This record gives sequence, C-alpha cells and structure tokens, in this order.
Amino acid sequence: MEYTNNNVANGERPTIMVTNDDGIDAPGLQALVQVLLTTNRYRVWVCAPDTDKSGFSHCITLRGPLSAKRTEVHGATAFAISGTPSDCTSLGISKALFSSVPDLVLSGINMGINCGYHVVPSGTVAGAREAFMRGIPSVSISYQWMPNTSNINDFTLAAEACLPIITAILSEIKNKTYNQNCFLNVALPTDILNHKGIKVTKQGISSGIACWKQVSLDAQGGQISIDTNSVESNGVAINVSHEQLLFKREVKSGNMDDGETDYYNLLQGYITVTPLGALSNVDIDCHTYFKELLPEVVTESTSRVTT
Repeated sequence: MEYTNNNVANGERPTIMVTNDDGIDAPGLQALVQVLLTTNRYRVWVCAPDTDKSGFSHCITLRGPLSAKRTEVHGATAFAISGTPSDCTSLGISKALFSSVPDLVLSGINMGINCGYHVVPSGTVAGAREAFMRGIPSVSISYQWMPNTSNINDFTLAAEACLPIITAILSEIKNKTYNQNCFLNVALPTDILNHKGIKVTKQGISSGIACWKQVSLDAQGGQISIDTNSVESNGVAINVSHEQLLFKREVKSGNMDDGETDYYNLLQGYITVTPLGALSNVDIDCHTYFKELLPEVVTESTSRVTT
C-alpha cells in the first residue's frame, strides 16, 4: 500500500477531508469542521451522507448513481452524498468530486462511542477504513455521548482535544515517516474537559447485547404511522400488515474489557487511540486448530466416497 499524495511534503497547506455516519448536519461533524477551520492551518473538505447512516458498517452502493449536493458547512467545500459513509470516502478521495486527493481523512465526530466489537457495525469507522484501504491516512473519531449529561458544546471540546493527534499525524506525513499499516480509532470520554490524557490502547471485545422487543402496529412513539400502516426502518418507510410481526432492537450492556483495551481505558477517563487494520487477525491457536481439523475432515469425506 503506497500513499502517493504529497501536498504536505511539498510545503502546501494540508488538506483534510471530513466524513461521518450521523449525516452532514450532525453536530459532531459540524464542530470538527469548525475547529479545523478556526486553526487556519488546513484546507477542509466535507463529503458526508445527506442523512443518518449509523450502523451501515462498510456497505457500498453497487447499483444506480449517487447524488452529490453542494452545501455550506462553516465555509468548507462540502457535499452531501446520498450514499453510505464508505461511499462518501470513496467518492471524496477519487478526484471525481474534488481536484486532488486529501492528505488525511477524518470520520466523525460520532455521537456515541465506537470501541471493542462496536467498530464492526460502525459507519464512522468504515469511513476511515475505506480511506486506509486506498492508501490514505485516516482517523475515526467518536464521543461518549451521555443523555442528560452531555451537551452540544462537548463536541467542540472533543474536536479541540483531537488537534494534537491530528498535528502529530500530519507532521509524520510531511516527514514521510507515517506508519501506513493501520488507521486510528479515537474515542473521547464523556467528561472531555477533565480527561486524563491520551492513551494508545488495543481493541477489546466489549459489545452490547441485542435484545428484541415485539411492538404493535398501533404503538405510539413517532416511528410507526397508524394511518398509513407503515413503519420507518433505516430512514425508509415500509408498508406492513397486521399479519406481520414487528420487532425493535434494544441494546444492553454486554462484555466488559480490562487492562489495555479501548473501552476499559475510556471509562477511566482517557482519550483512547486504537490502531486498527482492515482485517481482524485471528489468534494463532485458531490456525493451529483448523490445520489439524481439516485434514481429518478431508480424509473422512474421501473414505465415505470410496466405500
């Protein structure tokens, strides 16, 4: 994998492209762009979904065109895209939308943390992963939003807390010493103003347990329309009948990490920085196990065929 852009190396003002999965109007993205522009150090582009695409993971659009609408985000060159977060990154770094390739891609700031196994369904992480897979340094950023505790101004504090990380990365890019074998996943604690510092962590196995609750077509709550017999799913209204069963996901706390993992240290008040790869490398014991198992399976299958 080779990173070919050289804007920073040539002494030009670095270009940062921002995307997310909460949608282009989300307060986390808006705060991040505003903070970046306030430094007057960067050229900032925005290429983000036109609506909330949370939980879309690394979905891509294969059929039909995407729309790109020019919009205003704090004076940055910005486009709202009809596709997924990975679509946005792919389009934004392709030179089809912007005139050149960005030096760095930032995805976020997400409203809610992405740690442990949560990085798998996260569209925020996918936005950064897509850039990494194309050879461009990238960072996914999430904030531990807590209802009744957090407020919109916390996103600005979170963005400001990320500036030293961004500066360090761009310095390495300029010196051509940046490690291109991973991308970074940054998670910021709820009490960002009083964080304990920045800590490099490992991806843990923390995850929420999906519980499903059956709901009625006549239920109230804004998602189900009684008059039209339709329910909104992922932003799309779908028709349902009284013969169909409806279920709603509820996520409860699940596995908990300890030691040097991302979620554990986040709960201790640290800003966690976790290097990630495009693929998860399984434990060596898994390779050993299946190397021993599969030859036996092949031998058994062959003997059945010949008898």
